[in-house]
Amino acid sequence: MTTRAATRDDAPALAELWSDAVRRADRADQVADIELVIKAAEMSPEQRVVVVEYDGQVAGAVYLRITTLSPINLEPCVQSIQPRVFDRCRRHGAGHALMEAATAFAEEHGILHVVTAVPNSSREANRFMARLGLAPVVMYRIAPTSLLRSRVSPQRQQTGVEGTRHRVLAARRSLRRSRAERLSLPDPEQA
Repeated sequence: MTTRAATRDDAPALAELWSDAVRRADRADQVADIELVIKAAEMSPEQRVVVVEYDGQVAGAVYLRITTLSPINLEPCVQSIQPRVFDRCRRHGAGHALMEAATAFAEEHGILHVVTAVPNSSREANRFMARLGLAPVVMYRIAPTSLLRSRVSPQRQQTGVEGTRHRVLAARRSLRRSRAERLSLPDPEQA
């Protein structure tokens, strides 16, 4: 098991490994995207793509970057993004090697926290991270913008016959309420 920085030659294997995490496109575009990610990481001291090899083949990888815990909590941390191991290489220590690389990267930069995100549905990945001491802190949720817009916008005024009917019914209810209130008030002359 060897750990090293990724090179552009690793892009096809990483596109396969991260296939459900990269943008939906044909494989050539995904490989090109990964090549750009690797190139950017090579040029920045605050980023690193780490690959673990097992028997001469890529067994897993992780993208590391220095950032803050959140935009409003400026405590520095190392994000361990998409730590993944191919199924055929599981149970050989590749996951530990990836998280060791994340820890070493954090120590190298004097950073006290390492954070990661694993799929909520991956019981095995969540247990693995828990065994390493990573506690759940937040859950990210995602939705298409159009869906969110439809749920947060107030309903538009109804138009046409349907809208007119609702206004007439609302006016009738108001009239009934006001009549009922007048009938229930005591008559001042009878007092």
